[in-house]
Amino acid sequence: MKIENLPFGTTDWSTVAATEHAGDTGHATWRTMQFGDMRVRMVEYTPGYLADHWCVKGHILLCLEGELHTELEDGRTFVLKPGMSYQVADNAEPHRSSTAIGARLFIVD
Repeated sequence: MKIENLPFGTTDWSTVAATEHAGDTGHATWRTMQFGDMRVRMVEYTPGYLADHWCVKGHILLCLEGELHTELEDGRTFVLKPGMSYQVADNAEPHRSSTAIGARLFIVD
């Protein structure tokens, strides 16, 4: 990733408008900022959330709170706890998220 033409700035995530996105179960709340081609999000999943799709978008994702389960389409699974992250390229490995207890994430894509 090459970040260009982005002056220094700060984000108070509590002031960023939230949008709600339904999963197969539960929902996600996104607070999104766009910086050129780069999307930066604070995302919260409700307890019992299961994504409604296999995602092929590349991300760098940091788990801030809760516990995130990530399943890859090939059957591998990973559990992220606070302080853990993952990274995946666009169109590399389809993945989907779920959480039994809820999760709060910081995502750059």
